[in-house]
Amino acid sequence: MASSGLAVLCLLLLQTGALGFGILPGDSLNHLEITEMALLDMTVQVCRSLTQAEGGSFTTPSQPFTTEAVAVACNSPKSSKTFREAIRFIILNNVRVDLRYAFNASFHFDDEMFIEGRRIITEGISAVKASNKRGNFETARRELGQILHPLQDFYSHSIWVELGYKTPNANLIRAGTSIGNIADVSRATCRNCDGDDCRNNILEDILQEKILTSGYFGIVPLVSEKPEGKCSHGGSVDQTSGIEPKGGINKDSLDASHGHLHTEAANLAIAATKQLLEDIRGAAGDTDFLQMMGISKGSSKALCFVIDTTSSMSDDIEAVRNVTTALINSKIGTEDEPAAYILVPFNDPEFGPLIRTTDPNLFKNIINSLKPEGGGDTEEMSLSGLQLALTGAPRSSEIFLFTDAAAKDKHLKSTVIALIERTKTVVNFMLTEALGLRRRRQASRSQQGKRMATSDIQLYKDVALASGGQLIEVSKSQLSEATSIIIESSSSSLVTLLQAARSPGKADTFTFIVDDSVTNLVIYITGHNLTVTLQSPSGTTQESTDQTGSLIASSKSVGNFQTLQLNKQVGQWEIQMVSTNPYTVKVIGQSGIDFLFDFVEESKGLFTGFDVLDTRPRAGVNATLLLSITGSDSATVTEVALVESSGSEVVNGTIESRGGGDFLVQVDKMPSAEFVVRVKGQSSGSTSKASTTFQRQSSTNFRPSSITITADSNSVLVPGTPFSVPFSVTISGTGGNFTIRATNDQGFDSTFPTSLILANESNANSTVTLSAPLNTPSGSDVTLTIEAEAPGATDTNYVVLRISIVNTVTDFTSPVCEQLSLQANCSGDCSLSMWDLSVRVSDGADGTGVDRVSLRQGNGTINTTKAVGTSGENVTLVSYHASCCSPNVELVVVDEVGNVGTCFYNNRGTTTVSPSSDNVTPAALSAATKTTHSSLLCLSMVIVIMQILGHLCIK
Repeated sequence: MASSGLAVLCLLLLQTGALGFGILPGDSLNHLEITEMALLDMTVQVCRSLTQAEGGSFTTPSQPFTTEAVAVACNSPKSSKTFREAIRFIILNNVRVDLRYAFNASFHFDDEMFIEGRRIITEGISAVKASNKRGNFETARRELGQILHPLQDFYSHSIWVELGYKTPNANLIRAGTSIGNIADVSRATCRNCDGDDCRNNILEDILQEKILTSGYFGIVPLVSEKPEGKCSHGGSVDQTSGIEPKGGINKDSLDASHGHLHTEAANLAIAATKQLLEDIRGAAGDTDFLQMMGISKGSSKALCFVIDTTSSMSDDIEAVRNVTTALINSKIGTEDEPAAYILVPFNDPEFGPLIRTTDPNLFKNIINSLKPEGGGDTEEMSLSGLQLALTGAPRSSEIFLFTDAAAKDKHLKSTVIALIERTKTVVNFMLTEALGLRRRRQASRSQQGKRMATSDIQLYKDVALASGGQLIEVSKSQLSEATSIIIESSSSSLVTLLQAARSPGKADTFTFIVDDSVTNLVIYITGHNLTVTLQSPSGTTQESTDQTGSLIASSKSVGNFQTLQLNKQVGQWEIQMVSTNPYTVKVIGQSGIDFLFDFVEESKGLFTGFDVLDTRPRAGVNATLLLSITGSDSATVTEVALVESSGSEVVNGTIESRGGGDFLVQVDKMPSAEFVVRVKGQSSGSTSKASTTFQRQSSTNFRPSSITITADSNSVLVPGTPFSVPFSVTISGTGGNFTIRATNDQGFDSTFPTSLILANESNANSTVTLSAPLNTPSGSDVTLTIEAEAPGATDTNYVVLRISIVNTVTDFTSPVCEQLSLQANCSGDCSLSMWDLSVRVSDGADGTGVDRVSLRQGNGTINTTKAVGTSGENVTLVSYHASCCSPNVELVVVDEVGNVGTCFYNNRGTTTVSPSSDNVTPAALSAATKTTHSSLLCLSMVIVIMQILGHLCIK
């Protein structure tokens, strides 16, 4: 079954289907469907648990689940876009494994590479848990997508199903355990298939002794190696399947070699995916797990400030304090409450650190504690601070940068723009005293300093324009008003209807369409000496300076910045702009209907498919976009165009609908200059059933490049160990000496070539080496941007990599619970009696220590206290107090590296703990489970007998 949001992504799978579950939607299940079904199912479970824990009632959405329906059920309808974006990102990274690691058997559990495949999974789980713990959710999603692919392939490529197992192999996600009795390299495992019938090609002794094996895979005839007597993967591409024993064992689709077991393998893959997600959920906690999935109770965006803290900024900082306090207070408890609050201070020569919190009161205290001081010249590290914010804030956030100084780190301009393009983040510059005489650092308040050069202001303008943000030039006394205007319209459901710039200025006319779903319609204008005339769909006109017309509800103007709040009319509007000075115009509103998109490129090599670009699209050639409409099940797309940001060029795309709001868009030729993506379509109105036309644009500006730069890094960086990132630069035009820059947001030491000499139509390879200090916290990440610039700076391109930093994990044992006491007097009316539980939680002498104890089930109160055990180890004492009407409690205990244990108690004395993660075979694990059940039954009987005897003795 193909659920909503999957169809177009299926094009990203390998067209041959040789290395994973099936390709296109149909009777067979594929990686995309398996992953999305598990993610949606687990999200529903977590939301149900949270809702019930808060005393609410949860309504399960109808099957099949969609992102929109699940977001509504989770009481987070405004998170539907970021939820879908998170699932899409995880799926695309799952697919990327097939595209980039097609011949690495470890990523597919081929060639009996069980130990190596399990290592990829368990190391990835450690990275996901560490990233979630530090709030680096995007990095966690990327790692999660990559490890889900081999986990799912295990059930299709091994004979786990043929051995008769009906549940997932839990030890695939536990390091230091046995995943089964793996066949020796010299042991035969298969015989020839009977023609096309491979049902009985696994040897009887392998099945009887439950020996674990997987198929061998190779694509080069006569060169592909397969040990004598071993099974093949099978299929038309696998050349080993023609070597005796002939045939295969994969269950990738219903018509595969073992296709008769495809459904069982796919269902086990879904169950295994949910099992892994449950482990990650336990380590993260329910709220952070939902954040990883792009769901939050309020807005999914962060409120992010980058602030110059030098001496001349005292007035600015005071204005930020006032605006921040008012904004936070107005958003608390509403659906627009930010998911996180971020602050990055900068001056000279310092910048950072990035401070991130979800506590609004703490953030207000942090802002209030800022003290302007220092500074010795006229330039500051503004772009370094912005770079840190762009890599630390969630995608599609909005950043406000406050300064009265030029950028000292101008060399970071292209890096910052690259990060803006990759994160689709809006950056607004609040520039004070930009054109006036400025009070500088070590001068007295009455002394006058230098004015900011026009080129310095232009740098900020270029960055703001690239992001779809504003550059607002005001006096210090006007800053509070300007900031209030632009922040008051912040919303998690903000959409862009129109965006354009003209530099130099000229008379021009712009149109935009307002649909029935849009509310809070606002026009942002920057520039000087402008004449602005509006025309509504009904033909009524009004000048922006006219206070008596019917189109403009209110207007505000400060510095070079003007806003017009419009009275809503559905249909096509027109804006006439007249000025010889540069200007920008942007129309925004609030609506649930929006779109997601990525540029993709067809992969080169034997296996064809599409991969999402981490770089700029190629100039002068055709291009492909993957596009999804969010917030509407009925919306259809009628036009997708790439529109020049500062000119009139429009390149229309050819649209192919894939159902479920997904579209594949082909563009014959990329625009020659910066452009935005514009989408038009039809959707049912919110106040009527009639269909209305909608229009949306990307805020981010994009630009093509004739340079192609590629790099890949999917392993984790270990502090203290050099980390190499190979990269390649390819040009389609004239060669020369190309400048190379490699920057990272953590300031880690790095080595790389500063230039590469390329001939015409050629490529060159090199390497960047990074080193993280030994004290770098596990779960941190580093964003590496590698840039290649053509001679004369006529063209540039980049690749952006986000790399996980994880210290080597040696603790694989879950914390354990020990009941100290249980007191219950629960006879009669349960509402009149209480019960108390005391538990000691420890992580063992060699463990990393208990990090967190939380309630998964139970309506009582829990208190924890750190203590020292009898053997000197650190322990956590847990006390639980509850009404007898809430008889059960489940504790989730997590250690410092994310090992999870669960302990269940009830007021009748029954105790259950999670299975040990010591070395056990799957068969032994099953037997241990039976023994545990028997022991618990025996223990329960003993407790009951003792309670009866005690009761008799008291009598």
